[in-house]
Amino acid sequence: MRVIDWLMEGDPAIRWQVMQDLLEADRAEVAAERARVALEGWGAQLLAARDPGGLWAGGTFFPATEPTSPKQPWTATHPVLVELRLLGLDPESHEARAAIADARRLARWEHDGQPFLEGEVEPCINAALVSNAVHFGERVDGVVERLLGEQMADGGWNCEQEQGSTRGSFDTTIAVVEALLAQERRLEREGGDDRRLRLARERGEAYLLERGLLRRRSTGEVIDEDYLRLAAPPRWHYDVLRALEHLRDAGYEPDDRMREALDVVRGKRRDDGTWPLDVRWGGDAWVEYGTVGEPNRWITMRALRVLRWAGDQA
Repeated sequence: MRVIDWLMEGDPAIRWQVMQDLLEADRAEVAAERARVALEGWGAQLLAARDPGGLWAGGTFFPATEPTSPKQPWTATHPVLVELRLLGLDPESHEARAAIADARRLARWEHDGQPFLEGEVEPCINAALVSNAVHFGERVDGVVERLLGEQMADGGWNCEQEQGSTRGSFDTTIAVVEALLAQERRLEREGGDDRRLRLARERGEAYLLERGLLRRRSTGEVIDEDYLRLAAPPRWHYDVLRALEHLRDAGYEPDDRMREALDVVRGKRRDDGTWPLDVRWGGDAWVEYGTVGEPNRWITMRALRVLRWAGDQA
């Protein structure tokens, strides 16, 4: 079986992106397939898990009840909205509008009870909030301003800034540059512009690229072996595929700074043309997106999309 055919046997969240980015299907066909995300498969499972009261697991970043696993849970409102965004839930759908309206009205950050759309103190969390808010049509301009003011001297961001960290981290920086790009695109659609967003984003991207997307600039060592492990979804974690996807989305042309990261992705391809799930991050979740070590449609679709951008004949 061809890999594309195998992908098209998967979840609607996979199918509509394959149709759009790998098959270049008609827009109306893509939209029709995307609409199914709310009605069946992973997206429908996530939407069905919402509490009658309007939130997921009764909480914003953390569930209101004790999780079954000691690892970080993904069952509360914020991480579920991240998943729905990545799956491509249509922001104009009834299901999306109802979910975001309840989050806006009810969710409060566990950090200090801040209203949902005002954010909290960690840039990694606030960055994902911005990406979610832009996707679902909510304004979080104050959170964007906070992120702009938190960029470090090396061009990165770090969730440990509140504890005194002065150096960027890959995990936080990738989330922030994704958020800034989303905000830029929103302003473009509205006919506006804020060059500060582009300048800050490009400094953050340079921070990653100067390190080859995976190595310490000081020693040349791989910063963290986890950066070479591909997850779906990546949660708050950085990995080379996530970085390459962002650079593709931001309009970069592949260059030598990305060469090693691209080779990492190429090297993970199995003989049958698929990519496996390398790792599953954290604990409790509403949806399982695959088994570690087995072929994974989400990662395969993303890898093919990036390698096509890199010029590979996939």
